[in-house]
Amino acid sequence: MTRGLPLLLLLALSACDQMATQPRDVVYGRSRLFPDGVVMQTPPDGAIARGDAATASALAARPPLTLALLTRGQERYGIYCAVCHDAAGYGQGVVPSRGFPHPPSFHIQRLRNAPTRHIVDVISNGYGAMYAFGDRVSPTDRWAIAAYVRALQLSQAAAAADLEPQERAELEDGRGT
Repeated sequence: MTRGLPLLLLLALSACDQMATQPRDVVYGRSRLFPDGVVMQTPPDGAIARGDAATASALAARPPLTLALLTRGQERYGIYCAVCHDAAGYGQGVVPSRGFPHPPSFHIQRLRNAPTRHIVDVISNGYGAMYAFGDRVSPTDRWAIAAYVRALQLSQAAAAADLEPQERAELEDGRGT
């Protein structure tokens, strides 16, 4: 057993050298891999570069709150956020139910008091166990999702007394949507 250990160590060290000498292409060189013969390919349409000026300016300008923005935010929230945060924002989504850490509820006081920009920054850069969505979600959609999260927070804290009489009657009759 002790004779085999140095041999095993020698084999492991020789394997490390193979990683350093792997074949690679030069960035601006030619390649047979792609039809156009160029190594560096043009990014696909809709790709979002990290740290570019256009993205920074789009994130700096908060769009006006409109029904279209909230509708877009609801759609994007359903695609990117609900799997972890659940439809109502309590952090009880499908992914945490399978063993992933539970995200915080959007309805805790700390997140209710946080500026909307904080939500946009978390979507962009990630936070804790949540990875960044900056490469998947456009800046405008990040603001739309943040606006929808604010709407969720308002909806879960609304009192029945704040409703119109017709809406309150529908809620009490079980017809509310």
